Amino acid sequence: MFEADDIRNWRGHDVVDSDDHKIGVLESVYVDTSTDQPFFATVTVGLPTRRRLVFVPLTGATVGPGYLRVTPSKNVIKKAPSIDVDGVLPAEDEPSVFAHYDIEYIPGVGGERRLARR
Repeated sequence: MFEADDIRNWRGHDVVDSDDHKIGVLESVYVDTSTDQPFFATVTVGLPTRRRLVFVPLTGATVGPGYLRVTPSKNVIKKAPSIDVDGVLPAEDEPSVFAHYDIEYIPGVGGERRLARR
């Protein structure tokens, strides 16, 4: 295992929790706008006719052959804020994503968004 430096290269790979339970497939990466470092990912979950993207923090994420392991459990992630597979996270919903994982939300100095999709 190694730290996920360039997680953007892992799109399409399986995402598992610390107990190796498959959560879904990595769809995109959101960076912290103050550091430009990967901070959250969206993971495709659900049945083929009801797919959605859930937000998962990347703190402590590690990569292995063909998968990304994240620290929150599958049960916590399943209840996380989500968007449609072709949706966009509205700025006013950002705080709820952070709150779900007990991560402090601090908008930019000028009130700008904290997350940007890459």
